Amino acid sequence: QVQLVESGGGSVQAGGSLRLSCAASGHTYNKAFMGWFRQAPGKERQGVARINTIANDILYADSVRGRFTISLDNTKSTLYLQMNSLKPEDTAMYYCATAPGGLWIGLHPTKYSYWGQGTQVTVSS
Repeated sequence: QVQLVESGGGSVQAGGSLRLSCAASGHTYNKAFMGWFRQAPGKERQGVARINTIANDILYADSVRGRFTISLDNTKSTLYLQMNSLKPEDTAMYYCATAPGGLWIGLHPTKYSYWGQGTQVTVSS
């Protein structure tokens, strides 16, 4: 089992920044892939960014590349998402999620097994 607790959400004006954190506990195997996802009202959940901790490769959604940065601390216990140049369309509930090792996993939410409760990000224009 993996427990994930997100924090750091809030309200910010367009152009501002926020840093999300996700405290992750549980077996390392179940945290091979660690990512951030978001869901706006009336829309499907979408992948934002993820880290493959085995191969150390990172993926970003096109909509956030160059503005958001995902990172993981050395103990693999906290995942971060630094969000800069925020836009109103970034408004959503942001979730942290993990998936076990094995096959390569991208940004599709259905591939992730463990989810946090989410933290709200609101960007005003």
